[in-house]
Amino acid sequence: MPVRFDDSQLEAWVAEAEAGYDVEVLKERGKGRPGRGAEPSQVIGVRLTQQELLDLDAAAEKMSLTRSEIMREAIARFLAA
Repeated sequence: MPVRFDDSQLEAWVAEAEAGYDVEVLKERGKGRPGRGAEPSQVIGVRLTQQELLDLDAAAEKMSLTRSEIMREAIARFLAA
């Protein structure tokens, strides 16, 4: 579905652009997620059943962690064994 906006919104964007942007402020935004180490991380896909996902989310909530943190911890423990 296309994004819709009216003439007043377009005029506001034009006025903002014509006034100019503070480049330093723009550079401060959107730095992305913080790194996890010296090297870039890779994103991988993992297929989980609905029940596995529910169990993972429940464990993450119980431990105040994210899904990713839980999975990284599980992998680290598996590899250390």
